[in-house]
Amino acid sequence: MARIMAGPPGEPRRVAYLYLLPAFVVYAAFLLYPIGRAVQISLYDWDGLSLGTWAGLDNYLAIVADEGLRASFVHALVLMVFYAGVPLVIGLGLAAILNHAKVRGLGFFRTVVFLPQVIAMVVVAVAWRRVYAPDGSLNGLLGALGLDSLTRGWLGDYTFALPAVGVVGTWFETGLVTVLLLAGMSRIPLELYEAARLDGAGPLREFFAVTLPSVRGEIAVALTLTVIAALRTFDLVYVTTRGGPGESTSVPSYEVYHRAFGLGQVGSAAAIGVTLTVIIFVISFAINRFADRRIS
Repeated sequence: MARIMAGPPGEPRRVAYLYLLPAFVVYAAFLLYPIGRAVQISLYDWDGLSLGTWAGLDNYLAIVADEGLRASFVHALVLMVFYAGVPLVIGLGLAAILNHAKVRGLGFFRTVVFLPQVIAMVVVAVAWRRVYAPDGSLNGLLGALGLDSLTRGWLGDYTFALPAVGVVGTWFETGLVTVLLLAGMSRIPLELYEAARLDGAGPLREFFAVTLPSVRGEIAVALTLTVIAALRTFDLVYVTTRGGPGESTSVPSYEVYHRAFGLGQVGSAAAIGVTLTVIIFVISFAINRFADRRIS
């Protein structure tokens, strides 16, 4: 009788599928189909206008063979340090100090620190391009401190252009990481800190024994967001350096744009985009798998 009232055994699952079907259709139309088309285009030698010719895996092999393309992926990995690694270290320190000290006006501080996230990256890039200009504020500050020997055209220097772009990423992402970690630390029970102090733990040991393990989930989220931002950065590079000087700041996202719209190599651009998507997926998956394993 209960089975009759509840319906057939498989009915709840079928109902769930019906509810999920519209969402899947939207997901497939706006994500899976474009990715599939990008994979298809990457297998052709196509300029975007005329009829394409079958190239197979040649566009992917070119990524490995082309020194410039290989360098662009290396540059993206370097930017990961500035976008993800440095902001994580700074954010952990700032969040731990602010959470431990119980600073007044913490809400206002969070808003100020998070402010770069609400500014368009193009605006950020234009402002920092002026900071790095030969007659910009950075060289002006160095000159005022008597460090004229260190002044240079930062974005035109083969050695310092990429780190200069990376510093902008650090400035942009630190606020996001700090706010995420502050939110995680605010949920840590005070009893854990009291127990650690009773065991004779100092502030440093307290941080590594209580705070750090408690915010592994927030660290995973922060790393995922910042690593993705580093790997797909385009507007910052486009506005500040256009991949120069030479190819010293070229990154995969810029190469996709340059090859598709500058050189008319749409198939090659699609192959770079697909490769970058796979790399982002693998790194994000690894970060979250590591975080889940440590939490469990």
